[in-house]
Amino acid sequence: MKALQVIELFAGLGANGKPIVEKMHVRELESGQLQLVKSPAFVKGLASGDVIRCDVPNQEFEIVQRSGNLSVRVFSREDISVLADALTPEIEKLGGDLDVETPRMLVYSIHVSCGFSVIEDLLNQVVGNDGKSAWMYGNVYDPVDGQTPLNWWQDILKPE
Repeated sequence: MKALQVIELFAGLGANGKPIVEKMHVRELESGQLQLVKSPAFVKGLASGDVIRCDVPNQEFEIVQRSGNLSVRVFSREDISVLADALTPEIEKLGGDLDVETPRMLVYSIHVSCGFSVIEDLLNQVVGNDGKSAWMYGNVYDPVDGQTPLNWWQDILKPE
């Protein structure tokens, strides 16, 4: 495996109509494909460990292989440290990781095999009760309509 590198991926258009790009740490695999080291904060449809093929000049990507990780984003209008203190140890107990922490946002990666209900119950206990915070998945729903489940986890969760 090659060294870590940073690429920029298209994350959408800002309120001003200009493109927003996110810098992502990736590992270049022997195949030339790229594996995400952390879940993105803004690029939709990706999570830590996913393997992508990237058109670097256009900052567009194609998912080659999903890692099975869910990307969970937590937002707050106020300092997020209280939420981080409550959530991070519980997410880590489930085998998840805190990938990004800013003063108003947390991004976690957690494997889908933990179960949607377990993850959602935990998040709903901690987030949103103050009326100033919310959470959402980053790679569960169609990036275009935001409502249609992608269902990529169906094969991963099939009993053998």
